[in-house]
Amino acid sequence: MDAKTRQLVLVGALSAAVAGALGFTLGNQYGRAGGRAFRDEVVVAAPVAGGMPAAPDQAAPTAAGPTMAQLQAVSAAEALSVTKPDDARSWVVLGNAYFDAGMPQKSVNAYGRALVLQPDDPNVLTDQGIMYRELGQLDKALTNFERANRLQPQHLPSLYNIGIVHADRKELAEAKKAWNKVIELAPQSEQAAEARGRLQHLEHQ
Repeated sequence: MDAKTRQLVLVGALSAAVAGALGFTLGNQYGRAGGRAFRDEVVVAAPVAGGMPAAPDQAAPTAAGPTMAQLQAVSAAEALSVTKPDDARSWVVLGNAYFDAGMPQKSVNAYGRALVLQPDDPNVLTDQGIMYRELGQLDKALTNFERANRLQPQHLPSLYNIGIVHADRKELAEAKKAWNKVIELAPQSEQAAEARGRLQHLEHQ
């Protein structure tokens, strides 16, 4: 459960301190939420501008709430969105920070602003879909995942998550179809390994 897929670009106006608070690093990565490829058993997409896998104190929010590092990242990202309100990346950063801090509604809203400025990004659509699912809005989550996969048919996170939502809704034939497609497209991928595990679990139910 780690790493994102999209190369990140530091926003020139960010100071080193702000960049550190946001967890910015150049490189190829996969996943949202502290670098986990799965959040609540959901494969996470690659954001436009997120961070490398977080340090242990930046992991998922605990029952007590977000960590100090996550709150600092939220504060820095909020400041960035104020200074760069017309930059889609700044809203993705904010959505990512809210995502990691366990603030799904705020994350949905921030990703929504990013999608207004830069429509049809399958990664942002997928991350927003995960937050919709966390809010219990399965129809909206599925709409996002399906839209992301139409835009990029080999986009594995959205395809895997289509299976997750169908499984949530007890639509097991559709879930199996999505997971088998993941395995067909990328048999050596982490998503394929997870899909195989889920298919095996369904067989033993």
